[in-house]
Amino acid sequence: LHPRNKNRERYDLNALTTSIPELKNYIRPNKFGVESVEFSNPLAVKLLNKAILNHYYGIKNWEFPDENLCPPIPGRADYIHHIADLLGESNFGTIPIGDKITCLDIGLGASCIYPIIGVTEYGWKFIGSDIDPKSIASARNIVNSNSSIKDKIECRLQKKSKDVFHGIIRKEDKIELIICNPPFHSSVEDAQKGTRRKIKNLSGKKVKTPELNFSGISNELIYDGGEYKFIQNMIIESEKFSKNCYWFSTLVSKQSNLKGIYNLLEKIEANQIKKIPMGTGNKSSRIVAWTFLSKKEQKEWRENRWEKIL
Repeated sequence: LHPRNKNRERYDLNALTTSIPELKNYIRPNKFGVESVEFSNPLAVKLLNKAILNHYYGIKNWEFPDENLCPPIPGRADYIHHIADLLGESNFGTIPIGDKITCLDIGLGASCIYPIIGVTEYGWKFIGSDIDPKSIASARNIVNSNSSIKDKIECRLQKKSKDVFHGIIRKEDKIELIICNPPFHSSVEDAQKGTRRKIKNLSGKKVKTPELNFSGISNELIYDGGEYKFIQNMIIESEKFSKNCYWFSTLVSKQSNLKGIYNLLEKIEANQIKKIPMGTGNKSSRIVAWTFLSKKEQKEWRENRWEKIL
């Protein structure tokens, strides 16, 4: 995990169960005899993440429907910290902080997790988009229920499911960072296959029709064409908003998708392309980031927007 990640060490189960006492009901000795959370149980995972947000990030109210994706906080925090480092690299090693920095999260989700971490860790302002009105309503409720993030996160509904930036980025918007955790699977069958494998790894049990242990309704996990098609659409649209944003970025879970992504970014003449390795446990992933701004345009952006806040 990233050096600034609050969960680099083993979970402090005493502190977490103090934050959310109900979590105690889902702590059992693992196969090594060490107390651990029942990671194969979706409710246990949700309570663990509520406790992490409460104890480490000061978020007291984090309620959303059980059918929505419950994100593992440490991995989500890693994306925010790595992308903050990228912004710092563009600013002579100093990460710009505060609400003059705007970040757009594509696929906000009902849990609002990336904006929560970005606001509490760096004080950035966030825009979050989603195609699901219920997820937008849930995210707004979380924002309005926590004073530390209230008025710092704007939730925008994407009315056209095939669009990524159209209808979300406005002509006057200036956005330092765009982040995205795209849908991973191309079909329900593909999602269930992946979950069966995950549950077997976590519990040693085989199941025919698994309940997703991180939950997740279909549009959060599934996109026609899978991760590659979603990122392809994102890259093609990004060219039209090249002057609105400093860095575009997305998670890329499948290594095999990288070649096509790089080819497309070169085709649309991105000025800079960066790959940032990420990994939690035995899972490796990476962030791919790109900008269309020339060196001169980057300098003007810094001088106009960042020098005033350092």
